[in-house]
Amino acid sequence: MNVNAENVNYPRKLKTFNNPERFIEGWYWVIPSRKLRVYEVKSVTVLGRELVIYRGQDKRAVIFDAYCPHMGAHLAEGKVEGNELRCFFHHWKYDSEGFCVDVPCLDEPINIKAKTWPTAEKYGMIWVWTGETPQQPLPFISELEIEECDSSFGARFITNCHPNVVMVNAIDTQHFNTVHKQVSELIFDKQELNENAITFSNVAQDGEDYFLIKLIRPFYKNPVIYSLCYWYGTTGMVTFGPDFLHFYIMFTLRLIENGKAEGQAIFLTKKRTTIFGKMYNRFVLWLTEILTHYFIKNDSKIFQTIQFNLKTPIQPDQSIIQFINHLERQKSLKWESWAMGNLERARDGEVRDVEKRENREKWRDELVND
Repeated sequence: MNVNAENVNYPRKLKTFNNPERFIEGWYWVIPSRKLRVYEVKSVTVLGRELVIYRGQDKRAVIFDAYCPHMGAHLAEGKVEGNELRCFFHHWKYDSEGFCVDVPCLDEPINIKAKTWPTAEKYGMIWVWTGETPQQPLPFISELEIEECDSSFGARFITNCHPNVVMVNAIDTQHFNTVHKQVSELIFDKQELNENAITFSNVAQDGEDYFLIKLIRPFYKNPVIYSLCYWYGTTGMVTFGPDFLHFYIMFTLRLIENGKAEGQAIFLTKKRTTIFGKMYNRFVLWLTEILTHYFIKNDSKIFQTIQFNLKTPIQPDQSIIQFINHLERQKSLKWESWAMGNLERARDGEVRDVEKRENREKWRDELVND
Protein backbone atom coordinates (compact mmCIF):
# COMPACT_ATOMS: atom_id res chain seq x y z
CA MET A 1 0.00 0.00 0.00
CA ASN A 2 1.40 3.43 -0.89
CA VAL A 3 1.69 5.88 1.96
CA ASN A 4 2.34 9.60 1.94
CA ALA A 5 5.64 11.26 2.83
CA GLU A 6 4.37 12.25 6.28
CA ASN A 7 3.78 8.63 7.24
CA VAL A 8 7.16 7.38 6.12
CA ASN A 9 9.09 10.65 6.74
CA TYR A 10 11.26 10.12 3.68
CA PRO A 11 13.72 12.91 2.86
CA ARG A 12 13.42 13.99 -0.76
CA LYS A 13 16.88 15.55 -0.92
CA LEU A 14 19.65 13.25 0.27
CA LYS A 15 23.10 14.64 1.05
CA THR A 16 24.99 11.45 1.94
CA PHE A 17 23.01 8.27 1.35
CA ASN A 18 24.04 6.58 -1.91
CA ASN A 19 26.18 9.61 -2.79
CA PRO A 20 29.40 8.49 -4.57
CA GLU A 21 31.10 11.70 -3.41
CA ARG A 22 30.41 11.37 0.33
CA PHE A 23 30.87 8.95 3.19
CA ILE A 24 30.41 9.08 6.97
CA GLU A 25 33.35 10.03 9.18
CA GLY A 26 34.02 6.87 11.16
CA TRP A 27 35.91 3.59 11.50
CA TYR A 28 36.65 1.68 8.29
CA TRP A 29 38.32 -1.68 7.72
CA VAL A 30 41.85 -1.74 6.32
CA ILE A 31 43.28 -5.29 6.22
CA PRO A 32 42.97 -8.43 8.37
CA SER A 33 45.35 -8.35 11.34
CA ARG A 34 47.04 -11.59 10.28
CA LYS A 35 48.21 -9.94 7.05
CA LEU A 36 50.51 -7.50 8.84
CA ARG A 37 53.48 -9.05 10.62
CA VAL A 38 55.76 -7.37 13.15
CA TYR A 39 58.34 -5.13 11.38
CA GLU A 40 56.30 -5.23 8.16
CA VAL A 41 55.13 -2.11 6.26
CA LYS A 42 52.50 -2.17 3.50
CA SER A 43 50.80 0.19 1.09
CA VAL A 44 46.99 0.35 1.36
CA THR A 45 44.27 2.46 -0.23
CA VAL A 46 41.21 3.31 1.88
CA LEU A 47 38.34 5.34 0.41
CA GLY A 48 40.60 6.51 -2.40
CA ARG A 49 43.39 7.75 -0.13
CA GLU A 50 46.86 6.23 -0.27
CA LEU A 51 48.16 5.18 3.14
CA VAL A 52 50.90 3.04 4.62
CA ILE A 53 50.46 0.69 7.55
CA TYR A 54 53.17 -0.92 9.65
CA ARG A 55 53.48 -3.00 12.80
CA GLY A 56 56.27 -2.10 15.19
CA GLN A 57 58.10 -4.04 17.86
CA ASP A 58 55.26 -3.37 20.31
CA LYS A 59 52.92 -5.21 17.85
CA ARG A 60 50.72 -2.14 17.44
CA ALA A 61 49.51 -1.24 13.95
CA VAL A 62 50.21 2.35 12.83
CA ILE A 63 48.83 4.17 9.78
CA PHE A 64 50.47 7.15 8.01
CA ASP A 65 49.70 9.07 4.87
CA ALA A 66 51.66 7.33 2.14
CA TYR A 67 54.20 10.01 1.23
CA CYS A 68 57.13 11.36 3.22
CA PRO A 69 56.58 15.06 4.10
CA HIS A 70 60.20 15.83 3.12
CA MET A 71 60.22 15.10 -0.62
CA GLY A 72 57.28 12.78 -1.24
CA ALA A 73 58.95 9.37 -1.31
CA HIS A 74 56.50 6.52 -0.72
CA LEU A 75 56.90 5.35 2.87
CA ALA A 76 55.94 1.75 2.00
CA GLU A 77 59.46 1.50 0.55
CA GLY A 78 60.83 2.22 4.01
CA LYS A 79 61.84 0.07 6.95
CA VAL A 80 60.41 -0.46 10.43
CA GLU A 81 62.96 0.13 13.21
CA GLY A 82 61.62 -0.67 16.67
CA ASN A 83 58.31 1.20 16.76
CA GLU A 84 59.39 3.77 14.17
CA LEU A 85 59.37 4.01 10.38
CA ARG A 86 62.39 5.14 8.36
CA CYS A 87 61.94 6.50 4.84
CA PHE A 88 63.95 4.64 2.21
CA PHE A 89 64.96 7.74 0.22
CA HIS A 90 66.78 10.05 2.66
CA HIS A 91 66.40 7.86 5.78
CA TRP A 92 64.34 10.36 7.75
CA LYS A 93 62.70 8.50 10.63
CA TYR A 94 59.25 9.04 12.17
CA ASP A 95 57.84 7.76 15.45
CA SER A 96 54.43 6.14 15.79
CA GLU A 97 52.79 9.55 16.23
CA GLY A 98 54.38 10.81 13.01
CA PHE A 99 56.98 13.11 14.57
CA CYS A 100 60.36 13.23 12.86
CA VAL A 101 62.95 11.83 15.30
CA ASP A 102 66.02 11.46 13.08
CA VAL A 103 67.54 13.14 10.02
CA PRO A 104 70.89 11.43 9.33
CA CYS A 105 72.58 14.52 7.84
CA LEU A 106 71.59 16.80 10.75
CA ASP A 107 72.57 16.86 14.39
CA GLU A 108 68.93 17.19 15.42
CA PRO A 109 65.66 16.29 13.65
CA ILE A 110 63.64 19.18 12.27
CA ASN A 111 60.17 20.26 13.34
CA ILE A 112 58.17 18.18 10.86
CA LYS A 113 55.42 15.60 11.15
CA ALA A 114 54.01 12.87 8.93
CA LYS A 115 50.20 12.66 8.96
CA THR A 116 48.98 9.77 11.13
CA TRP A 117 45.48 8.33 11.53
CA PRO A 118 43.82 6.74 14.59
CA THR A 119 44.26 2.98 14.23
CA ALA A 120 42.87 0.03 16.21
CA GLU A 121 42.25 -3.72 15.93
CA LYS A 122 39.15 -5.74 16.71
CA TYR A 123 37.59 -9.00 15.46
CA GLY A 124 40.79 -9.90 13.59
CA MET A 125 40.66 -6.69 11.51
CA ILE A 126 42.70 -3.47 11.48
CA TRP A 127 40.56 -0.30 11.39
CA VAL A 128 41.26 3.35 10.65
CA TRP A 129 39.29 6.41 11.81
CA THR A 130 38.83 8.90 8.98
CA GLY A 131 38.92 12.01 11.16
CA GLU A 132 41.29 13.63 13.63
CA THR A 133 40.02 12.06 16.87
CA PRO A 134 37.55 9.14 17.20
CA GLN A 135 34.14 10.29 18.36
CA GLN A 136 32.64 6.80 18.69
CA PRO A 137 33.97 3.29 19.44
CA LEU A 138 34.86 0.61 16.96
CA PRO A 139 31.83 -1.27 15.59
CA PHE A 140 30.86 -4.01 18.02
CA ILE A 141 28.15 -6.61 18.63
CA SER A 142 26.51 -5.88 21.99
CA GLU A 143 26.56 -9.50 23.19
CA LEU A 144 30.27 -9.78 22.38
CA GLU A 145 31.36 -6.29 23.46
CA ILE A 146 33.45 -7.44 26.43
CA GLU A 147 34.24 -10.91 25.10
CA GLU A 148 37.32 -12.17 23.31
CA CYS A 149 36.27 -13.59 19.96
CA ASP A 150 37.36 -16.11 17.38
CA SER A 151 36.79 -14.99 13.82
CA SER A 152 37.04 -16.18 10.25
CA PHE A 153 36.72 -14.29 6.98
CA GLY A 154 34.64 -14.74 3.88
CA ALA A 155 35.94 -13.77 0.47
CA ARG A 156 36.43 -10.06 -0.17
CA PHE A 157 33.83 -8.81 -2.67
CA ILE A 158 33.11 -5.87 -4.98
CA THR A 159 29.64 -4.56 -5.83
CA ASN A 160 28.53 -2.13 -8.54
CA CYS A 161 26.48 -0.13 -6.05
CA HIS A 162 27.14 2.12 -3.08
CA PRO A 163 27.84 0.53 0.35
CA ASN A 164 24.64 2.10 1.72
CA VAL A 165 22.55 0.22 -0.84
CA VAL A 166 24.13 -3.09 0.16
CA MET A 167 23.45 -2.31 3.82
CA VAL A 168 19.70 -1.74 3.46
CA ASN A 169 19.26 -5.20 1.98
CA ALA A 170 19.28 -6.76 5.46
CA ILE A 171 16.24 -4.71 6.54
CA ASP A 172 14.37 -4.84 3.23
CA THR A 173 11.32 -6.74 4.44
CA GLN A 174 9.82 -7.13 0.97
CA HIS A 175 12.84 -8.98 -0.42
CA PHE A 176 12.67 -11.53 2.40
CA ASN A 177 9.30 -12.50 0.96
CA THR A 178 10.02 -12.22 -2.77
CA VAL A 179 13.64 -13.42 -3.03
CA HIS A 180 13.95 -15.71 0.00
CA LYS A 181 10.35 -17.00 -0.03
CA GLN A 182 9.76 -16.18 3.64
CA VAL A 183 6.04 -15.51 3.50
CA SER A 184 5.63 -14.43 7.12
CA GLU A 185 5.40 -10.73 7.92
CA LEU A 186 8.67 -9.21 9.19
CA ILE A 187 8.49 -6.11 11.38
CA PHE A 188 11.55 -4.42 12.85
CA ASP A 189 11.87 -2.45 16.08
CA LYS A 190 14.32 0.45 15.77
CA GLN A 191 16.66 1.78 18.45
CA GLU A 192 19.32 4.45 17.95
CA LEU A 193 22.34 3.61 20.14
CA ASN A 194 24.28 6.78 19.42
CA GLU A 195 24.85 9.29 16.63
CA ASN A 196 26.57 6.65 14.48
CA ALA A 197 24.83 3.39 15.44
CA ILE A 198 21.26 2.16 14.94
CA THR A 199 19.73 -1.26 15.64
CA PHE A 200 16.82 -3.04 13.96
CA SER A 201 15.50 -6.19 15.62
CA ASN A 202 12.79 -8.77 15.06
CA VAL A 203 11.69 -11.72 17.18
CA ALA A 204 10.34 -14.67 15.19
CA GLN A 205 7.44 -16.41 16.91
CA ASP A 206 6.02 -19.90 16.44
CA GLY A 207 4.75 -20.63 12.97
CA GLU A 208 7.18 -18.40 11.10
CA ASP A 209 8.84 -20.21 8.25
CA TYR A 210 12.45 -19.04 8.04
CA PHE A 211 14.86 -21.73 6.90
CA LEU A 212 16.69 -22.14 10.23
CA ILE A 213 13.51 -21.82 12.28
CA LYS A 214 11.86 -24.65 10.38
CA LEU A 215 14.89 -26.83 11.13
CA ILE A 216 14.87 -26.25 14.87
CA ARG A 217 11.12 -25.95 15.60
CA PRO A 218 10.71 -29.69 16.35
CA PHE A 219 13.25 -29.26 19.17
CA TYR A 220 12.96 -25.60 20.19
CA LYS A 221 9.75 -23.64 20.74
CA ASN A 222 11.02 -20.28 22.06
CA PRO A 223 11.24 -17.11 19.93
CA VAL A 224 14.24 -16.67 17.65
CA ILE A 225 15.97 -13.29 17.38
CA TYR A 226 17.15 -11.47 14.27
CA SER A 227 18.99 -8.22 14.99
CA LEU A 228 21.12 -5.92 12.88
CA CYS A 229 23.20 -3.00 14.15
CA TYR A 230 24.53 -0.48 11.62
CA TRP A 231 27.67 1.55 12.31
CA TYR A 232 28.55 4.59 10.17
CA GLY A 233 26.16 3.37 7.48
CA THR A 234 28.67 0.88 6.08
CA THR A 235 29.22 -1.82 8.72
CA GLY A 236 26.38 -4.13 9.66
CA MET A 237 26.50 -6.52 12.64
CA VAL A 238 23.96 -9.35 12.33
CA THR A 239 22.85 -11.51 15.27
CA PHE A 240 20.57 -14.41 14.40
CA GLY A 241 19.40 -17.60 16.07
CA PRO A 242 17.86 -19.19 19.17
CA ASP A 243 19.08 -18.57 22.72
CA PHE A 244 21.38 -21.58 22.77
CA LEU A 245 23.16 -20.74 19.48
CA HIS A 246 23.51 -17.21 18.18
CA PHE A 247 25.23 -16.65 14.85
CA TYR A 248 27.25 -13.44 14.54
CA ILE A 249 28.05 -11.98 11.13
CA MET A 250 29.69 -8.67 10.24
CA PHE A 251 29.46 -7.10 6.81
CA THR A 252 31.88 -4.20 6.59
CA LEU A 253 32.15 -2.13 3.42
CA ARG A 254 33.95 0.95 2.15
CA LEU A 255 33.32 3.22 -0.80
CA ILE A 256 35.59 2.88 -3.84
CA GLU A 257 35.72 4.75 -7.15
CA ASN A 258 32.54 5.39 -9.17
CA GLY A 259 30.24 4.82 -6.23
CA LYS A 260 31.01 1.12 -5.93
CA ALA A 261 31.67 -0.85 -2.75
CA GLU A 262 34.45 -3.12 -1.50
CA GLY A 263 33.37 -5.41 1.30
CA GLN A 264 34.43 -8.10 3.71
CA ALA A 265 32.33 -10.59 5.67
CA ILE A 266 33.56 -11.59 9.13
CA PHE A 267 32.10 -14.53 11.06
CA LEU A 268 32.37 -14.36 14.85
CA THR A 269 31.88 -16.43 17.98
CA LYS A 270 32.88 -16.16 21.62
CA LYS A 271 36.43 -17.41 22.17
CA ARG A 272 36.78 -20.81 23.83
CA THR A 273 40.18 -22.10 24.96
CA THR A 274 39.68 -25.81 25.62
CA ILE A 275 40.35 -28.36 22.87
CA PHE A 276 36.65 -29.17 22.56
CA GLY A 277 35.83 -25.46 22.72
CA LYS A 278 38.17 -24.73 19.82
CA MET A 279 36.65 -27.58 17.81
CA TYR A 280 33.16 -26.28 18.59
CA ASN A 281 34.14 -22.78 17.47
CA ARG A 282 35.52 -24.05 14.18
CA PHE A 283 32.21 -25.81 13.55
CA VAL A 284 30.14 -22.74 14.50
CA LEU A 285 32.21 -20.45 12.26
CA TRP A 286 31.89 -22.91 9.39
CA LEU A 287 28.13 -23.18 9.89
CA THR A 288 27.84 -19.38 10.10
CA GLU A 289 29.57 -19.06 6.74
CA ILE A 290 27.27 -21.69 5.19
CA LEU A 291 24.14 -19.93 6.46
CA THR A 292 25.45 -16.55 5.29
CA HIS A 293 26.08 -17.89 1.81
CA TYR A 294 22.60 -19.42 1.73
CA PHE A 295 20.94 -16.09 2.51
CA ILE A 296 23.00 -13.82 0.25
CA LYS A 297 23.58 -16.01 -2.81
CA ASN A 298 20.44 -14.72 -4.53
CA ASP A 299 21.09 -11.11 -3.49
CA SER A 300 24.60 -10.76 -4.92
CA LYS A 301 23.44 -10.44 -8.53
CA ILE A 302 21.12 -7.59 -7.54
CA PHE A 303 24.10 -5.57 -6.27
CA GLN A 304 25.75 -5.80 -9.69
CA THR A 305 22.86 -4.27 -11.63
CA ILE A 306 20.74 -2.14 -9.27
CA GLN A 307 20.33 1.62 -9.86
CA PHE A 308 18.90 2.50 -6.45
CA ASN A 309 16.20 5.17 -6.46
CA LEU A 310 13.42 4.94 -3.90
CA LYS A 311 10.83 6.95 -5.84
CA THR A 312 7.70 5.37 -4.40
CA PRO A 313 8.22 4.41 -0.74
CA ILE A 314 5.54 2.26 0.86
CA GLN A 315 4.94 1.15 4.43
CA PRO A 316 7.14 -2.00 4.25
CA ASP A 317 10.05 0.34 3.38
CA GLN A 318 9.76 2.02 6.78
CA SER A 319 12.97 0.50 8.21
CA ILE A 320 14.96 1.51 5.14
CA ILE A 321 13.70 5.08 5.47
CA GLN A 322 14.58 5.12 9.17
CA PHE A 323 18.09 3.99 8.28
CA ILE A 324 18.40 6.72 5.63
CA ASN A 325 17.19 9.39 8.07
CA HIS A 326 19.71 8.19 10.67
CA LEU A 327 22.53 8.27 8.11
CA GLU A 328 21.67 11.76 6.88
CA ARG A 329 22.15 13.19 10.40
CA GLN A 330 25.73 11.94 10.67
CA LYS A 331 28.86 13.92 9.83
CA SER A 332 29.99 13.19 6.29
CA LEU A 333 33.25 13.75 4.43
CA LYS A 334 33.81 14.53 0.78
CA TRP A 335 35.49 11.73 -1.18
CA GLU A 336 37.70 14.13 -3.15
CA SER A 337 38.83 16.10 -0.09
CA TRP A 338 39.69 12.94 1.84
CA ALA A 339 41.39 11.21 -1.10
CA MET A 340 43.49 14.27 -1.98
CA GLY A 341 44.41 15.07 1.61
CA ASN A 342 42.65 18.43 1.84
CA LEU A 343 40.95 17.84 5.18
CA GLU A 344 41.05 20.66 7.68
CA ARG A 345 44.22 19.77 9.58
CA ALA A 346 47.76 20.90 10.29
CA ARG A 347 49.81 21.46 7.14
CA ASP A 348 52.77 19.22 6.37
CA GLY A 349 55.79 20.63 8.18
CA GLU A 350 53.80 21.98 11.12
CA VAL A 351 53.64 20.18 14.47
CA ARG A 352 50.09 19.60 15.69
CA ASP A 353 49.21 21.74 18.67
CA VAL A 354 49.47 20.33 22.20
CA GLU A 355 45.70 20.01 22.73
CA LYS A 356 45.25 17.71 19.74
CA ARG A 357 48.21 15.61 20.79
CA GLU A 358 46.74 15.25 24.28
CA ASN A 359 43.39 14.16 22.77
CA ARG A 360 45.13 11.46 20.74
CA GLU A 361 47.04 10.23 23.82
CA LYS A 362 43.84 10.24 25.88
CA TRP A 363 42.07 8.17 23.20
CA ARG A 364 44.93 5.64 23.08
CA ASP A 365 44.89 5.35 26.89
CA GLU A 366 41.15 4.67 26.82
CA LEU A 367 41.61 2.08 24.08
CA VAL A 368 44.25 0.23 26.10
CA ASN A 369 42.13 0.38 29.27
CA ASP A 370 39.17 -1.11 27.37
